[in-house]
Amino acid sequence: MRCLLKYDWVKLPRSLLLQQKGIMKYWMKLASRAAFRNGKAIYCGYINEVSAGTWSGGIVGLKSILGQKSRVKTIEIMDLLSKSGYITYHLDIDTKKLTYKINDWVLECSGAACETGCVYTTDGYGFICLPRNITQRLVDLNYKFDAADAWLDLWCHSVYQDPQNAFSYIAPAVQYSDHGAALTLENLGLRWRWEKTKVWRFLQKNRDAFTLHKLPGSYGCLIFNNQYPIDAVNTTPIAKEIKRILEEIRFLSKNTHCAGTDNQRINKMIQWYSKKIHTEQKNSSGEREIDRVAKALYIMRARVYLSHCWNCKNSSNDCWMKSIVKPRSVSKATTRDPCENYEYRYVI
Repeated sequence: MRCLLKYDWVKLPRSLLLQQKGIMKYWMKLASRAAFRNGKAIYCGYINEVSAGTWSGGIVGLKSILGQKSRVKTIEIMDLLSKSGYITYHLDIDTKKLTYKINDWVLECSGAACETGCVYTTDGYGFICLPRNITQRLVDLNYKFDAADAWLDLWCHSVYQDPQNAFSYIAPAVQYSDHGAALTLENLGLRWRWEKTKVWRFLQKNRDAFTLHKLPGSYGCLIFNNQYPIDAVNTTPIAKEIKRILEEIRFLSKNTHCAGTDNQRINKMIQWYSKKIHTEQKNSSGEREIDRVAKALYIMRARVYLSHCWNCKNSSNDCWMKSIVKPRSVSKATTRDPCENYEYRYVI
């Protein structure tokens, strides 16, 4: 499943719903049981009109969705999500009917083509469509992330085959902005309000989902999403391939100067030269070899100069080499136009 940074949403399989602590854990549970299309939902013998992204039922069913035994705790969770702007809900005191709506529901994946059958999604089946900025609200509120919040934050910023990130063609990679392909533990700690050591322990604990690759020096690191659903058979990032791409980027940017830290510079280089690297990789190996030979001949022709062609008595003679290369500075008195009998030397 291709997912570029320009897309405003990503997909999360319902089979990967987290059990870790965090406010986003409860949001995922509510979103996974909401209606995926408009229609009539049957719950406990009652028929309720629901729209895409909503759920309607009783408080007992809501406790089952959130995995809570206490009614008070369930209402506290709903209040927290409501104050954060993730949901809106209404509880009818007389009928005990509760209805909630996911405010960040993505309509592009509402399943409009499926007009028959149940409107509620099946638990553990299909996927949730997440807005890419779903966790940015926590950052703006200066909320201290929990494990589930940080996990979903990395997932929402996963990209695959993005032209501005050559590493994302190896495997889905985590990227926070146009200049955010290479990450640092310090920046993640500032975003999540964690210490650097806690970020490291979190990534090590979740190695099954996110793989970290350290870049040389103080460039930072690359984080790959191992569980992001794509069509490729093997998405395990290879250290040799990462090293090759990094060397190409550094080679292309050897004469480029930009201000900032090493991490800021390498992020800019990745954005500037990733598209060029990907264009070269699209060619077959034979085509790449032909390109190398053509470039080599072009360089050799650029550095060749003609010797005096004494067989050209007439200065008006013309040959194909005259339009390609210019001879180096030679005395005008001895300069002749080249012809088929010219002699030349290569300067390597």
